[in-house]
Amino acid sequence: MNWLANLSKTYDDHSKVVGQFETKKNGKEYALIPISHTTQTAHIEVHLDGDGNIVKADVVDKNNGSTIIPCTEAAASRTSAPVPYPLFDKLMYVAGDYTSYCGEVKGTPYQDYLAQLKAWCESPFSHSKVQSVLNYVSKGMLIADLVERGVLHVDSNQKLLDKWVASSDDQEGKKPDIFNVIASDQSGAFVRFAVNIPGEPESRLWRDVSVQQSFIQFYEMSLQDKDICFVTGDYLPVADKHASRIRHSGDKSKLISANDSSGFTYRGRFRTSRDAAAVSYEVSQKGHNALKWLIDKQGTTIDGKVFLVWGSTSLNMPEPQEDTFSLWGDAEEESFTDSDSTHKEFALKIRKAIQGYRYDGDYKSLHEVTIMTLDAATPGRMSIMYYRNLDQNAYLDRIADWHESCYWLHRYRKNKNDKFTSFIGAPATKDIAFAAYGQRVSDKIVKGLMERMLPCIIDQRPIPLDIIRSAIHRASNPVGMEPWEWEKTLSITCALVNKEEGYGVALNLEATDRSYLFGRMLAIADVLERSALGKEEKRATNAIRYMNAFAQRPGRTWSIIQSNLQPYQARMGTGARYYNSLLDEVGAKLQIEDYTDKPLTGLYLLGFYSQRNDLYTSKKEKDAAVAALEDNDEIQLNEQGDN
Repeated sequence: MNWLANLSKTYDDHSKVVGQFETKKNGKEYALIPISHTTQTAHIEVHLDGDGNIVKADVVDKNNGSTIIPCTEAAASRTSAPVPYPLFDKLMYVAGDYTSYCGEVKGTPYQDYLAQLKAWCESPFSHSKVQSVLNYVSKGMLIADLVERGVLHVDSNQKLLDKWVASSDDQEGKKPDIFNVIASDQSGAFVRFAVNIPGEPESRLWRDVSVQQSFIQFYEMSLQDKDICFVTGDYLPVADKHASRIRHSGDKSKLISANDSSGFTYRGRFRTSRDAAAVSYEVSQKGHNALKWLIDKQGTTIDGKVFLVWGSTSLNMPEPQEDTFSLWGDAEEESFTDSDSTHKEFALKIRKAIQGYRYDGDYKSLHEVTIMTLDAATPGRMSIMYYRNLDQNAYLDRIADWHESCYWLHRYRKNKNDKFTSFIGAPATKDIAFAAYGQRVSDKIVKGLMERMLPCIIDQRPIPLDIIRSAIHRASNPVGMEPWEWEKTLSITCALVNKEEGYGVALNLEATDRSYLFGRMLAIADVLERSALGKEEKRATNAIRYMNAFAQRPGRTWSIIQSNLQPYQARMGTGARYYNSLLDEVGAKLQIEDYTDKPLTGLYLLGFYSQRNDLYTSKKEKDAAVAALEDNDEIQLNEQGDN
């Protein structure tokens, strides 16, 4: 239960922002929910006066639909059985004329809603605005009022339309707003209320703190069943049912659930579910509400799987699944693109970027970082797939170590001006999935790989070999990909290989590894042919076309590439002398026994990338070398003429 205690503490640490809405990048709102409350997406907003008379009604915009609603344990766990929310709910519960417009329903949802709302208003913790809502809904005319105001729409039989079908009588041809915000038919619309009282600054009941506190105090009266809380160790009212809607408003999965006393949930080990785990109502509410808030605030969701990182001191922490570019952004991007800089300089830059996350206040208290991964195998059950609680400094050190070791030069990220820019660092785990399995890989595979990579980053375990091999195989098949996709795959694969080999991005002229040298030769052949073809010709070079075969059988394939290279060497004439001398220089480092068909390791990709990058980025040096070779040839010719 450490995770629940951690979340409950996070809730207490940020109690000042409870009930305050924040806005996501996509425009949707979210908030840290008070206890005994949950969130729902509202479709209709009804405004009342202090006496309970309707003033107006509107369809709620999608981005403004998030609504904090009072909630009981039974309502939070409702499925097919009609259990009303205490204040805001669907038409089936709040509309007394629902059966007249939609037909018969199971049970007595409207009567149950009225009885619960009336009990609240008759308690010592009643609220005048809630009484206004009770006065209005007791009239049983909600749907009729909404139809009259054009919010809901009926057919010729005075029944709510299941769906909108434009007719010839519809002169404007405009689809009503209600059909744009609700996925089901109109009968499933969720209604929230606002009470306009002169002098009251807040009319929206879902944002009125006094209404929220009124319900919390009212509901606490009904919590009489107490037991030892497994989280706090105190004797407190316990929760028999726990919150759902953790990942989003439509999520029915629960982290704590044991409602199957005749199945295999806990039978054979415990007599009752409470013997397995008894969690107090307050801790359950705080922990689940804090988790919802953190997911909305900074969680990453892939195909239902949630990746979440937060700190006890500062919520925002560098996320393990992000790339190095996200650490510093555009402000310093130019200072991180020099492939000739030493690894020590690069490490200092990473440490400087990480340093901003370290706590510089009271060092006597313990500061921790929590990493959590959530996923649901079924619609009703959710599990914690990965959970770690680390000292903040230890976590930041491991993040820094990952970015310092699994790094390469990448050119696929865009800056603030939406232009591609280069950066040196570690790739994002999502991009590693694309490199290993392709851009069209399913989200299921992506989230699985991202989860497998977490221990490699947090626990500093080796990268699984199957991921590296798959990435090497795809990087060795450039013909099967678009150029941009191959370049991205190549640089990410080099980062994965470099994590184990420890080479730098800059060309290593002292390396004598067979695979690295063969990779250098392949790069020289590629640049030579590309230079001969010119900028107008876009077809792949022989080095690129034979790359896969070269990786499997380098000895035999190199002889083919070299023979196909001769026409381009002849076309370039003296312009090819620099490349020819470079090929001779690299080839001389290979031993006779290295010229075999033994498959190359992934290290050949590092040699290929570094050599090609060096040739393209040191054109001035190359031109100077070519000029020196030509001068040397002229001197030799003059000496021969003198003789």
